[in-house]
Amino acid sequence: MPTLIIDDRKIEVTNGTMVIDAAEKAGIMIPRFCYHPALGSAGACRMCAVKFLDGPVQGLHMSCMVEAKNSMVVSTTDHEAVEFRRHVIELLMLNHPHDCPVCDEGGHCLLQDQTASSGHVMRRYSWKKRTFRDQYLGEFIQHEMNRCIHCYRCRRFYQEYSGYNDFGAMGIANRTYFGRFSDGSLQSPFSGNLIDLCPTGVLTDKKARFKARRWDLERAPSICIMCSLGCNTVVSSRYREIIRIEARHNRDVNGYFICDRGRFGFSFANNPERPRNVRIGTTSSTFDDALKYASSKLLDISKKYGSKAIVCMTSTNASVETHDSLKAISRNMNWQNPGFFMDRFQQSKITAAVERLKKDIAISLKDVENADFILATGADPVNEAPMLALAMRQANRRGAKIVILDPRPVVLPFKFEHLSQTPHNIDSSLHGLIKNITENNEFEATGERIKKSLHPAIICGTEITGLSTVNLTADIAVLLKAAGKKAGLFYLMQGANSFGAALAAKGSMPFTEILERIDKGEIKALILIESSFPYDFSDQELVKNALKKLELLVVFDYMPGYILEMANIVVPTLTHFETGSSFINQEGRLQKTCPSYQAGTPLSQVSCGKHPPREFRKDIPGSGAKAAWEIIHELEKAMTRTNSQNI
Repeated sequence: MPTLIIDDRKIEVTNGTMVIDAAEKAGIMIPRFCYHPALGSAGACRMCAVKFLDGPVQGLHMSCMVEAKNSMVVSTTDHEAVEFRRHVIELLMLNHPHDCPVCDEGGHCLLQDQTASSGHVMRRYSWKKRTFRDQYLGEFIQHEMNRCIHCYRCRRFYQEYSGYNDFGAMGIANRTYFGRFSDGSLQSPFSGNLIDLCPTGVLTDKKARFKARRWDLERAPSICIMCSLGCNTVVSSRYREIIRIEARHNRDVNGYFICDRGRFGFSFANNPERPRNVRIGTTSSTFDDALKYASSKLLDISKKYGSKAIVCMTSTNASVETHDSLKAISRNMNWQNPGFFMDRFQQSKITAAVERLKKDIAISLKDVENADFILATGADPVNEAPMLALAMRQANRRGAKIVILDPRPVVLPFKFEHLSQTPHNIDSSLHGLIKNITENNEFEATGERIKKSLHPAIICGTEITGLSTVNLTADIAVLLKAAGKKAGLFYLMQGANSFGAALAAKGSMPFTEILERIDKGEIKALILIESSFPYDFSDQELVKNALKKLELLVVFDYMPGYILEMANIVVPTLTHFETGSSFINQEGRLQKTCPSYQAGTPLSQVSCGKHPPREFRKDIPGSGAKAAWEIIHELEKAMTRTNSQNI
């Protein structure tokens, strides 16, 4: 391990570490524009210049391009290095517009910070500035090319890292243009990361345009619930409204990036149609009165039909706290076990996946990136879990061979071998791999590649595959592990907390069976908590007819829909952005979100888009909602209290 001195500090780093990273490990931040830990070195901006005073390298060099070696003596504050960086800033600012007051990057702009810290305050360039025409890049990204400093981060991420080619660099030298051949929406499902990567205001968040400065925002760490991966995010909000979501670094989960679905898919939290008030029938009510009424009706149904005539239903997107609370109230009230899945088939697959995913073979997205062979069975990563596709892309860039076993027309941003097999034939092929059968030439090659690999990764989807496929992929991973390989198993699940739902679902009925029992008259009361299953069910008329047969339908939810209109009691709940919630991702990793902002109706909706509102109030509009698990606890207390009073 090389040892070097940076600014009189002795630092020991691992082999292959660049000087810019070595300095950062010691708490010394060297200015940079083009360098990014995930993208590596480019040497395009010339901003990270340092002076090498002694050792194998001497003189002025770019710290992102020099590997740390023994006996190096480096100075980041040497006069020559400081002057070099000051002149680089001045050159970068020659054509930069003076539009910081109207630029959405203002307040968190790297160019702004480096310009101020370098001491560049006077513009000596008095000629006509270089100008470009901006492009339409879709609904999510705003393009302001005149602000570009040619750091190449955007092109390197878009083409090299994520593997898409409809955006890049055109032109030459000072006239280099970063964009598309023609206006149009960006094709990459990871294009939103250009917003985070751009060190200036060239590529900004169009949805957040002109809404707030960074210092105006409430910011808190959170988790994406758009798929089962549990990518880490930062939520920025203002006036009870989410303004933007950004990626939060987590080495083992999502690295530095997130997909566009997780970045821009927060509109449900700001939805003007979102339920905000407690309601009994069609009449507004208070939280306490609603729970008192619900407990009274539930106790009446329990006495009349038995406690098993009552059941709760949630989903795989609900939090661990909600799942545990439902289990507790159902057990304490002697109700039916609560439901967590759409059907028995889905429940059995996810449960089997959780049981087979042992600690020694479960792998993270980071492990997928480091794999040298990947076999994906019944998985469509771009559509089911986009960040998995990005991880597979990094493995492919390092030379990994990738085989996809799937009947669908899977599209991925890299070269792979697609073996189109029906679900039945997938199982036959996996049996062939396990038994080393080589009757089919296609699978003979696949078997040989697995044998030669050192770090194979087995990925299995749970949407179109059967229970047998889930077990067979686990068998392959176990066999490879027993053969001395660093093999890993990676399941794709449906829902942000499918893993947690499987842990809680023992003895429970899925939604389809609950519908059947309602239709037969065995279930008289249904408590529906943050569940999308009624809307996802293929026969909506069947759902509506079944729900009409209930004597009591109680809904705790933050999403609007016709179910709320059919409900006897509606209690609004908080999203995971507004309350601390826990989720278990497909790897079995427990992660917790933090409250991002004070719950309530966004100010823009209260004031009809005007600011400030013309009415002064002591309360927060629409602030009656609580976390689902908290409402469940309150309901149990109300039922216990009402029951004791009746006795």
